[in-house]
Amino acid sequence: MYVYNAGERLLVFTPPAEAEPLVEDWREKTFIQDVDLREATDDFAVFGVHGPSATEKVASVLHGASAPEPALTFVRGELGDAGATVIAGDGLAGEDSYQVVCGDDDAERVFDTLVNRGLNAVPFGYRTWETLTLEAGTPLFETEIEGAIPNELGLRNALDFEKGCYVGQEVVSRIENRGSPGKRLVGLRPDAPPESGAAIHAGDAHVGEITRAAGCPSLDAAAALALVESDLPDADLSVRVGGEEVPATVVDLPFVEGSATSARLPSYG
Repeated sequence: MYVYNAGERLLVFTPPAEAEPLVEDWREKTFIQDVDLREATDDFAVFGVHGPSATEKVASVLHGASAPEPALTFVRGELGDAGATVIAGDGLAGEDSYQVVCGDDDAERVFDTLVNRGLNAVPFGYRTWETLTLEAGTPLFETEIEGAIPNELGLRNALDFEKGCYVGQEVVSRIENRGSPGKRLVGLRPDAPPESGAAIHAGDAHVGEITRAAGCPSLDAAAALALVESDLPDADLSVRVGGEEVPATVVDLPFVEGSATSARLPSYG
């Protein structure tokens, strides 16, 4: 989750479908009486701008402010005749990026401004997003992060909520998950894209599972993220695709170098 300090309000972005259960959980645990929690999903629209020209794109349509920097800072301005907040992204698609947040009533006008005004931009959907983040080596909540702990995924910017103690808005204790994880997230280049959950073998030994895979246009080949044993046996790897074992090679992440490095790029050591 990402938490932004907007003065008297905190705006919290969560993975899809997580906002409502979080609000319900937090309401039961809030002991400060002048705090109001509500799910605001239907109140806002959020658009992502990603690519090597993302800064120029935002600057060409944002009025009343400059494109924010560094990552995860924000400014308020206007896009066309609609008010919007622009947040500097943290490179999850391996490119310079921004999030544009506006009221739900302004969503259609803001989208039209992003697509048709200023520097050219082409809209894309979730399948492209999943491929771009795969190429960037970015773990996503539904496929890699949920149920895992930060050090297994090599997430150096992640805080496990079960390992922290909070008072008001201050973190008074933080225990980072370092140590020696039993698993690690790696990049694989299989001969064909396997299904999520496909078993990975080193010889006859089961050593991990595929979390996400796709045919990547930037590589003209298949790529996959996999959660494997930290100490892989010294043997050739294979993964099951369509009922057959096909060779797979561990490679350095990211698969594709872009204009930015993903803040979630796995890092161990």
